[in-house]
Amino acid sequence: TLAERTNLAGVRHILLVLSGKGGVGKSTISTELALALRSAGKRVGILDVDLCGPSIPRMLRVQDSAVHQCDSGWVPVFVGQDKAIALMSIGFLLERPDDAVVWRGPKKNALIKQFVTDVAWGDLDFLIVDTPPGTSDEHISTVEALRPHQLLGAVLVTTPQ
Repeated sequence: TLAERTNLAGVRHILLVLSGKGGVGKSTISTELALALRSAGKRVGILDVDLCGPSIPRMLRVQDSAVHQCDSGWVPVFVGQDKAIALMSIGFLLERPDDAVVWRGPKKNALIKQFVTDVAWGDLDFLIVDTPPGTSDEHISTVEALRPHQLLGAVLVTTPQ
């Protein structure tokens, strides 16, 4: 649809951060990558699709922020004094940041699709997508929703064991 093309039209590269298991540091890598790209002068966004464990808002100290609507969808939360990192996470949509999200596949998939199509990212050099652990519905939904767009690739986070 037109809205899908419009909201991601200004995003030059999309980078997925994935792993086969939990607790390996995907959110930390996503956050550090965003901060490094920002300090290199790039415009960066983070899309946190880890619906059951959205930790990036806390890592960037914006967990008390709220998401607002605009004509083209949701306005992401802008991080830091320079507002240089745009962030969207389910953490902003929960009444309390530590609330558990107990959803089945179709509802999760719909929210991921909505995150991809309805967030007004503006012009970004990089959109970093922090995914949940494993290779589940969320990953398939994310890749399917992003398929029409220019994907840079993926960072696979592993541990020695």
